[in-house]
Amino acid sequence: MADLLTAPAADTTQALAVSRARRTMPRLSGKLLTGIVMIAAIIAFGVLGPLFTVDPRDAGFDPLLPPSAAHPLGTSKLGYDVLAQVAIGTQGSLFVGAVAGLVALLLALIFGVLAGYFGGALDEILMLLTNIMLVIPGLPLVMVIAAYVQHTEGLGALARSSLLVALVLGITGWAGSAVVLRGTARSLRTRDYVAASVVAGERPLRVIFVEILPNLVPLLAAQLIFGVIFAVLGEAGLSYLGLGPTGSITLGTVLNDAQTGQAVGSGAWWWFVPPGAIIALIGTGLSLINFAIDEIVNPKLRLAPAAARRQRRAHRMGRGIGGEEVIA
Repeated sequence: MADLLTAPAADTTQALAVSRARRTMPRLSGKLLTGIVMIAAIIAFGVLGPLFTVDPRDAGFDPLLPPSAAHPLGTSKLGYDVLAQVAIGTQGSLFVGAVAGLVALLLALIFGVLAGYFGGALDEILMLLTNIMLVIPGLPLVMVIAAYVQHTEGLGALARSSLLVALVLGITGWAGSAVVLRGTARSLRTRDYVAASVVAGERPLRVIFVEILPNLVPLLAAQLIFGVIFAVLGEAGLSYLGLGPTGSITLGTVLNDAQTGQAVGSGAWWWFVPPGAIIALIGTGLSLINFAIDEIVNPKLRLAPAAARRQRRAHRMGRGIGGEEVIA
């Protein structure tokens, strides 16, 4: 008899958990689907493309050949196959974006969540450091650090590698996310379930990892995507200015080679258009995914399309939002 009474309760609890999980997942909207398809295609091109192209550092071809069957994206001024360089460059830019995004997210978690949860003197110290990073202009700071580190003795091959550029971009790009996470963590620490865990004697780190971080997953995903976009664009900017990874090939270094090789003046559009287009597509695809995640973080964004549809339907039927007759 007891089993018969507890079975419906267990089924109800499981159904509520599934319903709650579905509400926290982003809807398969047009923005989300388009962004996923774009990013998946770019990742596939970056991972599989180098397997089917020639050596990107092979300079044995004729220079500035236009696109053809042998070279679908032509060749560069030095005789490199542009398709091979763009394929390996996409892989390099994605690597920089992923590493820099993860580093920035980790630092944002440390400075934002710890400050928001503990408060007090720790909050003041961490926010002081965060505000200092916020007021310093981002691009000049990245340029100075990249130029200094790349000329530091003892780093060897790491000095001009993609990994070093990714670390520099991650270390300088966490402050904005930390402010957002701090505000959300301060709000969550006042919730009843967090207070109950504290009263029960749970350790602070366990409360953070078990009670607070799971509720920050949509926001963390959005901040990670923003960090990846910032890193991809930042690496392209650094490489265009000659401060990028000379030991690796990225989309930014391809653009830098095109700029120094006067691709625009010589009309070699196939040299600079493809890497620029892929950078734009990466930013667009990740932004679309970020917009879909924003609808989860911000309920107003999630409910706004439905409210707009109801309003348009009411006007077509000649009625107001509350059902009253509209007088023309």
